[in-house]
Amino acid sequence: MIEDKLLILRFKHGSQRALARIYEKYEGYLLTLATALLNDVNSAEDIVHDFFVSFAQSADSLRLEGSLKGYLATCVANRTRDTIRKRRRQPDALDESIQIRSNVKGPQSIAMCNEGLQLLSGAIAQLPYEQREVIILHLRGGMKFKAIAQSLNVSINTAQSRYRYGLDKLRTLLDGEV
Repeated sequence: MIEDKLLILRFKHGSQRALARIYEKYEGYLLTLATALLNDVNSAEDIVHDFFVSFAQSADSLRLEGSLKGYLATCVANRTRDTIRKRRRQPDALDESIQIRSNVKGPQSIAMCNEGLQLLSGAIAQLPYEQREVIILHLRGGMKFKAIAQSLNVSINTAQSRYRYGLDKLRTLLDGEV
């Protein structure tokens, strides 16, 4: 937290090193978040890259009230939401599957793990976007419901309800697959 405050202070004063450190520290986290929301690694990489380009240009006007991690996650989630809206207007946009990485060794274990991850990924993709977004921001993004609610401009109860309904629907979807 203190490191983040120092990085932001240096970034606001034009330090390219501070920007590079912010990128190094959070790029993987933001990429994971965007990929989980989009189910598209290439688009997620584009979103994170485009965000950092605009973030780099915003040093003078940046006003950060909460945590840097939460701010970055909110910005990337908003850009992801915009991308999804654009895709809905362009129905012929192609969806690419998530690249699944596993630490499990052995072909049979890898196959079983990949199958399970594909089932889960498919079930998550079937959730309404609002539920999927809250689940991913909370579980993968590590955001608290208060931060999620603020970033989505909804009440904490709404964020928690979307999370609960999303998990219930996931259970239902996965019970049918197992």
